[in-house]
Amino acid sequence: MASTNSKTLPLPPGNFGLPVIGESISFFKDSEFTEKRYKKYGSVFKTNLFGNPTIIMIGSEANRFLFTNDNKYFSNQWPSSTRILLGSASVAVQRGGIHQKRRKILSQAFQPRALAEYTSRMEEILQNYCDKWEKTDTLTWYPEIRKYTFDVACKLLVGTDSASDTELLELFEEWIAGLFTLPIRLPWTRFSKALRCRKLLLDKIEKIVLQRQQQPVSNKDALGILLQATDDDGNRLDLEEIKDQVLTLLFAGHETLTSALASMCLFLAQHPEDRSKITNSFAQHPEVFKKVREEQKQLGLSQPLNSDNLKQMTYLDQVIKEVLRFSPPVGGGFREVIESCEFNGYLIPKGWTVSYAVPKTHQDNNIYTEPLNFDPERFAPSRAEDKSKPFANIPFAGGMRECIGKEFAKLEMKLFTALLVREYDWQLLSDENLNNDGTSIITLKDKFKVKFNKIGSREH
Repeated sequence: MASTNSKTLPLPPGNFGLPVIGESISFFKDSEFTEKRYKKYGSVFKTNLFGNPTIIMIGSEANRFLFTNDNKYFSNQWPSSTRILLGSASVAVQRGGIHQKRRKILSQAFQPRALAEYTSRMEEILQNYCDKWEKTDTLTWYPEIRKYTFDVACKLLVGTDSASDTELLELFEEWIAGLFTLPIRLPWTRFSKALRCRKLLLDKIEKIVLQRQQQPVSNKDALGILLQATDDDGNRLDLEEIKDQVLTLLFAGHETLTSALASMCLFLAQHPEDRSKITNSFAQHPEVFKKVREEQKQLGLSQPLNSDNLKQMTYLDQVIKEVLRFSPPVGGGFREVIESCEFNGYLIPKGWTVSYAVPKTHQDNNIYTEPLNFDPERFAPSRAEDKSKPFANIPFAGGMRECIGKEFAKLEMKLFTALLVREYDWQLLSDENLNNDGTSIITLKDKFKVKFNKIGSREH
């Protein structure tokens, strides 16, 4: 696998589809897009997405090749709409040395000491939401989880209260809706609406940043840490860059976490006694819920949810890993080929796009036993199936572009689940709630209806 003479190797099999748009429409609308082509062409195939010739590479070996050759054969790439709406200063779209410098600065907001600062505030936010959900009794949970994750992102990453600024969430949602669309600048398009919202969001973020700069330094949220952080040369981020980075952090700390938490709630949901009619792949697992709750009892239900106690929740760790394996919140990622190379006997031409596929990797039966079954025990130390091959488990991608906030995400998932399992029961009101649309984000929208109650008598 090395740079190669383009005349000596064949291109991967596949079909470019229609002129210009290629197979982009099918990619977005057909949940079986990758699966169908995998069965037809194998683990490496070509297509055309977003107007670019694209090679989709599937499996842990493909992931290893991609992630270990960043800045050699490959460079980060996003669709044009995403790059524009995130902003040129966003760490997500930066490349090479500047990306590494900015990543180093941003990582300071996700070190263990910072995460320990976030824990008690995260629990307080969640408890307020749980109190509200309990009083509602029956609710459509997905939009509520979206509000909760946005609240956490605003308070712990930016230091502002989204609950007191409903316009902030509305602008954010419309901005997100345009991130993965065609960048057509006409007034009625999602992209143009998102551009307008980006400007308004940046105006709000600028006001927050300027206010914080006049206040005493603080390490209680990511923004406070970023305002103090310097790179190896002693340089700090300027205002324009901070604004783009904050917007990126809000996106990363909200969208995928909403998906992950919704999936967790689905897998642990309590069903009516009659389970004979459940045919959906999200069929619930009461034995898993029972084990998670039993672990909480053994640790002591009255014990605080601090860093030390969270570390002891080893079975819950396995459940979180299995949720992220079974239902990854991100479907994959893209790279630009900056130097022609070879993989598995095929030419990967310079200037093309390469994409990796997270769900198909997580369903590889050469790595995972019965991968279509939900089985947290596969991550027990005695089995550790994800350790059999490098990059076999990639919910947060890998290599030098691995998700910078992955420990924040895992902390939020763990605390969220532990508190809910300790104090509450929730029951799906219909099996029809369960829906995975096959895109990178699970979208339950108005279908996730539950009965949410506090446990009658807590055991200590």
